[in-house]
Amino acid sequence: MKLTAIIYPDAETDRLVAECPEIGTASQGRTEAEARANLREATDLYLEALPQTLKRPAAIHSFELAHA
Repeated sequence: MKLTAIIYPDAETDRLVAECPEIGTASQGRTEAEARANLREATDLYLEALPQTLKRPAAIHSFELAHA
């Protein structure tokens, strides 16, 4: 199963947040690799307990904003 990991810095800590939009799971880590591994584990455990929660694939799009 191929899922998406969105990784970004936490504004309040020195950690990175990793989220899976298809499932709704999230985790964190000190590095991208650690955040991704923690998200993989959290998502695997979540789906093991609640397999019916698999949602449709996420669509990732970019957009621009113009500030005045």
